[in-house]
Amino acid sequence: MAGEAPFGVYVHIPFCASRCDYCAFATWTDKDHLVGGYVAACRTAAGRLREDRPATSVFFGGGTPSLIDADLLCSILESIPTHPHAEVTVECNPETVDLAKLAAYKAAGVNRLSFGVQSMSPHVLASLGRRHEPGSVRNAVAAAGEAGFAGAFNVDLIIGGAGESVSDWVRTVEAVLGLDPPPSHVSAYSLTVEAGTPLARDPSRHPDPDDQADKYLLADDLLSACGLNWYEISNWALPGAECRHNQLYWSGGEYSGIGCAAHSHSVDPGLGTSRRWWNVRTPERYAALVASGGDGEAAGETLDLSQRRAEGLLLALRTSGGVPDASLPGWRDDPVLARLVEPASPGRVSLTREGRLLANEVAVRLVAPDS
Repeated sequence: MAGEAPFGVYVHIPFCASRCDYCAFATWTDKDHLVGGYVAACRTAAGRLREDRPATSVFFGGGTPSLIDADLLCSILESIPTHPHAEVTVECNPETVDLAKLAAYKAAGVNRLSFGVQSMSPHVLASLGRRHEPGSVRNAVAAAGEAGFAGAFNVDLIIGGAGESVSDWVRTVEAVLGLDPPPSHVSAYSLTVEAGTPLARDPSRHPDPDDQADKYLLADDLLSACGLNWYEISNWALPGAECRHNQLYWSGGEYSGIGCAAHSHSVDPGLGTSRRWWNVRTPERYAALVASGGDGEAAGETLDLSQRRAEGLLLALRTSGGVPDASLPGWRDDPVLARLVEPASPGRVSLTREGRLLANEVAVRLVAPDS
């Protein structure tokens, strides 16, 4: 796809069997009766995408995309104009997939999976409100390998669940690296407390930032030793296995969101401005609006050139490609910045390991160029 501007499509599947204690996403456990109508609305929205601009990446997120029938999910994919070499990812909960479902995904053009593992310690999973057991992960990954996804799946982990010791965390990372087949990509996110969640209402389960920092560094050591390199603060991959869809977000690219609560972004190349908008939050409202000829948009905002530049620096700072060194003037002589950033390539600097833990300290010092 060299020479083609990347364009992504995100499809939000808002249905879950249960809600995790830390989750504040637009997901529901009591709306299964809406699945058919919602999928039909997503197909309609997909059919309105430009045929002359096929998606270079498609990402089914949620919610739990793997909870709905494979034929329904695949029918949405079939409605999306896609590039022949598009990256197509489906998020899966380990307990919701089997060989037949994963084989159906593969036949429909899905070529990447992302498993929500979070931990390989049963007591930590319970503290997070997860339903699966470590055995479910091993079974799901084995099925993925048999279905043709060996070397083409991600594992999501959460750092700092209640009751998680350092040895628990090390065992989790080692167990993930020891899966058969092993993942080519691992995401490890620090547990965050979102307002309105059961986790927020229980201070005894709130994470300790220092503990999370120690575990982050341990994960970096273990993953790097197995050839998975960090390319964004919370993401590690084998060379060539980076998630192209997420890279599109981090580079400020263009994408279209299908489904309730999904976000979209378009750029005006002439003015240098961009527009970002998001759909209504509930699946029934989204389905009704699309069925009546609407697009489901709830609200949006326009970013002027200076706002885009500032946001672009914040996003780029999180990646191994880093930012122009001119955006951190005098960094070599600043005793703080000299520890937190280092040369990445000619004219650019990126975060050191310590800097990844203190990225906000660097972000507040960024200076956006005037042109």
